[in-house]
Amino acid sequence: MNLTLRVWRQKGPQDKGGFVDYPAKDVSPDSSFLEMLDRVNEELESRGEEPIAFDHDCREGICGMCSMMINGYPHGLEKGTTACQLHMRHFSDGQTITIEPWRVKPFPIVRDLITDRTAFDRIIQAGGYVSVNTGSAPEANMIPISKEIADAAFDVAACIGCGACAASCPNGSAMLFVSAKVTHLNGLPQGEPELLERTRRMVEQMDAEGFGNCSNHRECEVACPKEIQMRNISKMNRDFIRSSVLSRVFGTNGKS
Repeated sequence: MNLTLRVWRQKGPQDKGGFVDYPAKDVSPDSSFLEMLDRVNEELESRGEEPIAFDHDCREGICGMCSMMINGYPHGLEKGTTACQLHMRHFSDGQTITIEPWRVKPFPIVRDLITDRTAFDRIIQAGGYVSVNTGSAPEANMIPISKEIADAAFDVAACIGCGACAASCPNGSAMLFVSAKVTHLNGLPQGEPELLERTRRMVEQMDAEGFGNCSNHRECEVACPKEIQMRNISKMNRDFIRSSVLSRVFGTNGKS
């Protein structure tokens, strides 16, 4: 396959970026999208040119690092697929592929296709943990958690924090990400004592980072490579309202 890559190049956060076209020749249909970029970078380096900067780590669809817009879609058009798991057989010979970074205000561009997503880290630091001392790891079967609850927690724990939800949302909302992290812990016995306080703190941090609000466009649900569902946003909103009411009426700071 011979392709044309239209890649966003930007040297730094304060620099003016722009698209640059690069040829990608003799691309194997069985190679992954990132392997194709690796090959293009090797050719650039052989000519003494600056390689295209992009994030990557596990290349197994687990870490969420491979965050980029491919032809206007987060991670590309294939449903439930990260950019590192996207194969070139989904493209056509002679096609032009436009590649750009996330376009979300709380994710400033670092260089080329790399964005700074530490805003998500700060949201997790605000409450995405269980602070109670649980001691050493107990035998799993000793904790009475029903299969229904365990399965629900596992579904949202699949979120890899890539940011595709915010990148696809017209409002730049991160509510799908935050609701996944909140729902994961709130639904388990270990996370129940801090349920309301956790929700309040993480939502407030999300707002402080500058993410927009959800207006039910549902783009996030479609773009999510782990297919997290929007119903978790409803659960999070319910717990946030409960926390806000308790804080105002009883001065509990949202503690359940």
